[in-house]
Order: sequence, then structure tokens, then C-alpha cells
Amino acid sequence: MIDLTAADEISDDARARSNLARLAAAQALTGANSAVIFATGSIVGAALAPDMSLATVPLSMYVLGLAAGTLPTGAISRAYGRRIAFMIGTGCGVLTGLLGSFAILHGSFALFCCATFLGGLYGAVSQSYRFAAADGASAAFRPKAVSWVMAGGIFAGVLGPQLVQWTMDIWAPSLFAFSFVVQAAVALVAMLILYGVDAPKPAASDVHGGRPLFTIVRKPRFIAAAICGIVAYPMMNLVMTSAPLAMKMCGLTLSDSNFGIQWHIVAMYGPSFFTGSLIARFGAPKVVATGLLLEAIAATVGLSGITALHFWATLIVLGVGWNLGFVGASALVLETHRPQERNKVQAFNDFLVFGTMAIGSFSSGQLLANYGWSAVNLVVYPPVLFGLAVLGVTSFARRQTRLQPLSEFPDPSI
Repeated sequence: MIDLTAADEISDDARARSNLARLAAAQALTGANSAVIFATGSIVGAALAPDMSLATVPLSMYVLGLAAGTLPTGAISRAYGRRIAFMIGTGCGVLTGLLGSFAILHGSFALFCCATFLGGLYGAVSQSYRFAAADGASAAFRPKAVSWVMAGGIFAGVLGPQLVQWTMDIWAPSLFAFSFVVQAAVALVAMLILYGVDAPKPAASDVHGGRPLFTIVRKPRFIAAAICGIVAYPMMNLVMTSAPLAMKMCGLTLSDSNFGIQWHIVAMYGPSFFTGSLIARFGAPKVVATGLLLEAIAATVGLSGITALHFWATLIVLGVGWNLGFVGASALVLETHRPQERNKVQAFNDFLVFGTMAIGSFSSGQLLANYGWSAVNLVVYPPVLFGLAVLGVTSFARRQTRLQPLSEFPDPSI
């Protein structure tokens, strides 16, 4: 007798695999766009802003765009399908590059902030790539799908900073103006790639079905998953956004800064080749805990010196920690919802992560300007300890009550 369930899972996994290449390529190109913003944002901000303490505001506007775009991305995906959301997101990416270049050429700090906000909207849509890869996939394949799409970011770590290095002086003395023009072209290529993703419009039953969002998000497992994401991503962002300007303040060169961001991004996405397998073998909670500990170690390295090597080591360890923490937390989120609930739950999770990150990001410039690079690193420790505590309590409770894996969805109370 044919096992129809197994046959359906094989068919669904084949569809998921067919989307992986496009989503991974789009992740690489989108990551290159964000790399341009993070490598240049605080430096351009320092040149255009009326006060040095406002230098990181363009990066904060990017993070605000991330937060603002998450819920609309989920709503558009739920109503019209993920592909429409992808097209809108890449369109924002093209506008980011064009407006950013115009702002630099005309010396407008406000317009540059608007450009990076649009870049954040693009980034918000790109956050759904990892979840799109898991759509319809079997429970065993989901963590690997998420991880493999994230691996596309390795290319971003090479492409983004190199785009800056190759193009930053082309329209001198307007530093980085041409870099943003190239960024717009890269976003246009991503749009063409994503157009071929097989992501049909959800059925009416999926749009309106499932449990109420509040019922899902007040469950301990969702709360733990969201908190881990809230700690892993914002703490990485705090250090990463401050690093280029801190390196400049310490007398290091733009090439040193670009090199550090490049290898930070490689470290962010490189582990994705095996993160999914680690989650399958050891479980998401252990992988998340390892990631959070690595972020604390990165902060410790940052406190130990201000040479280029110290900055590079901090950014590399930070990137690996972010990968394990954030991919692991994303895998935990996938365990908290049913298929018809995925868009609203995933979007709400990202809203919490990036909303928190936006709040912290606006204070990063003041923190660096007023208290220095050491203070930026010291801030990492309390949230990491809190995340580890929440994760430990939740994992202990799961072992004590011997609950079934959430991927089986045994009853409506998950």
C-alpha cells in the first residue's frame, strides 16, 4: 500500500528545493544591498548630519524600515502571495539606491535617511525568504531549508563591501554616490530572479483559517522563540552598526572597515551550510544558546582592544553567533504555528524582532558618541543573559512535561 503522506511530503520537498536556488540567490543580492548601507551609512551620516551624534541615524532608519515593513509583508503575502510581496520589496530596493545616490550628490541628510528607510522595507521583505523556503516542506526539511537560504548571504559578504570598495570614489568628491547606483542595479536583478519563485496565492481557507494570533503568541514556546530572536538580532545589529564609525574614530582606514564588514557578513551566513544539520541533531534550543554565548564572546573581544584585528575578530565571532542564534530562533518559530497560520505568525515575530532593534538602533549613535566603543560592547551582556535564562526555563519545562514535538501539532493548545 502506498504511503500517501510520505508521497505528499516528497512532492512538497521537491517544490521547496526548486525554490531554494532562487531564494538563496535573492538572499545574496539583498544582503549585498544591506551591506552597502551598513558599510557606508554611518560614514555618510557623519558627513551629512548636522551633529556627529546623529551619524548612525541613517542606519537606525534602515532598522525602522525593517520593523515597519514586517506586518505589511505578512499581510500582502497572506492576501496576494509571497511573490507579490517580493516584487514590492525589490522595487523599494531599486528606489533605495537611486534616492541614496541623489541624496549624497545633493548633500541631503534627510533624503539619505529616507533612502535607508526604503532599504529597510526591502530588508523586511527579504526576511521572509527564509520562511518562504520552508513553505510546504516536511518537518525534517524545514530547518535545512531555512539554513540553506540564509547561506546565500555568503555571497553578499563578498559582493556588498567589494561594490563599495570598487565604486566609492567613481563620482568623487561625492563619496559612495555611485555605490548606491550600483545597489539599485543589484536590486533590479534580484527582482528578476524572484519573479520565478513558485509561491502561489494562498487559498481562501488559509487566509482566514487558523487560530487567532493572540492565542498563538501568548504560548510559552512562541514567547521563548521571539525573545531569542529579539536578543540575537538587535545585539548583533548594535555592534555591527557602530563598528565602522568606531573604527574611523580609532584612526583605522575605510579599507579596514570594509574588510571587517565583509568578513562579518561572511561569518553571518557561512555557518548556514551546517546550521540546519546542527538543529536537526542537537535541537534548536542548544543551537540558539550557543549563538547567544558567541555574541557575548564577541563583545568580550571588542572590549579587549581597538586594533584592526580586534575589530575584525569581534565582527567575525559576532556574525557566527548571530547565525546560530537567529536561524535557531527562526526554527523555533516554525514549530509554533500551523501551515495556514504561518504568514501572520512569522510577520508578527519579525515585527517584534525588528521593532526592538529599531528602538535600540536609535540610541546606538548616542551610545558610541557619548560613551565610546566599550559601552557598546558592555550593553550586549544583560540581554544575552536574559535570553539564555528564558531559553533554559522553557527547555526545562518542555522536558518536564514530556510534550510532543510541535511539528506534529497534536492539538489546538500548542
